[in-house]
Amino acid sequence: MRNEMLNVTDEIKQAISLLRRHLDWDQAVRRLDWLNNKAEDPNLWNDATEAQKLMRERQQLDDSINGVKALEQQLNDNIELIEMGEDEGDEAIIKDAEDALRALRAEANRRQVEAMLSGEADSNDTYVEVHSGAGGTESQDWANILLRMYTRWAERQGFKVEILEMHDGEEAGIKSATILVKGHNAFGWLKTESGVHRLVRISPYDSNARRHTSFSSIWVYPVVDDSINIEVNESDCRIDTYRASGAGGQHVNTTDSAVRITHIPTGIVVSCQQERSQHKNRAKAWDMLRARMYEAELMKREAAANAEAASKSDIGWGHQIRSYVLQPYQLVKDTRTGVESTAPGDVLDGDLNAFMEAALAHRISGKADVAGADLD
Repeated sequence: MRNEMLNVTDEIKQAISLLRRHLDWDQAVRRLDWLNNKAEDPNLWNDATEAQKLMRERQQLDDSINGVKALEQQLNDNIELIEMGEDEGDEAIIKDAEDALRALRAEANRRQVEAMLSGEADSNDTYVEVHSGAGGTESQDWANILLRMYTRWAERQGFKVEILEMHDGEEAGIKSATILVKGHNAFGWLKTESGVHRLVRISPYDSNARRHTSFSSIWVYPVVDDSINIEVNESDCRIDTYRASGAGGQHVNTTDSAVRITHIPTGIVVSCQQERSQHKNRAKAWDMLRARMYEAELMKREAAANAEAASKSDIGWGHQIRSYVLQPYQLVKDTRTGVESTAPGDVLDGDLNAFMEAALAHRISGKADVAGADLD
């Protein structure tokens, strides 16, 4: 086997070994067996809350254990294919197997990062808010590009995306938007994306084709489920209704169906216009408010979390977590980890995992293990 592939297979084996240790393999297998037996107990659902908790644990353990087994199986299968190709002198088989091993290495690295997602709410669905900064049309267009970027990333991950509210810009783009991203570990993956994002490009709205710098901010907070008790006093809140704007069909602006809730003590504001029914929008807005308040509490307890300070700072110079430069050169650089990509088109189309993986490693260990990596 060629030296490069020996290194690749060693990296995969090391990743599998780390995943097994992280799971405490023998204990995890025994626990899964117990949970599988418990799932067949007809009395389990007498306590629905406890049953749901156990079923979530069962699903997560099952995914983790079978994921490691799949890595091992694919590793062995492709090593055998390479050996067979070498015996038969079939370069096509060898190349296909080597390509598969490179992809498997990337998958093993991704699973290692996911193993770090052990926070209280990391496995939950998540809300993502996008807000344009100062600069009118330029920053509003940039906010719309970011909204598309995160939507594309979520789709690549196999997650579902719902648009909860959107406020269009005067000429183009959006002033703000909130989406709900549904999928296992959605919050865990996205939580490090909170902060200010900076764009440098030749403006399509400038007749003199000058270079412009625009800023928009991202705010990420988890959906809280029924097992998390967050008390919100309605007397502390102001509820406003208004007519929805943006996409939504011919009936979207005919009634005051959109709902905005302001939590006066904290200044937290949430809004929802997804549904035509004010009642449904109000219910979803209350869920969003509970989620925001829970996230604020998480941020207090997680000393390593610095996204709150970044996202509450001015949307402008000196506060960005990532810069996207399209002119005079092509570069995306994360200011926290040093990770770079010279393919901004791919990044803006949702190719974000390398940045997220580095930011997660940085958040957990205090440093980015892959800082300075060039992601062509």
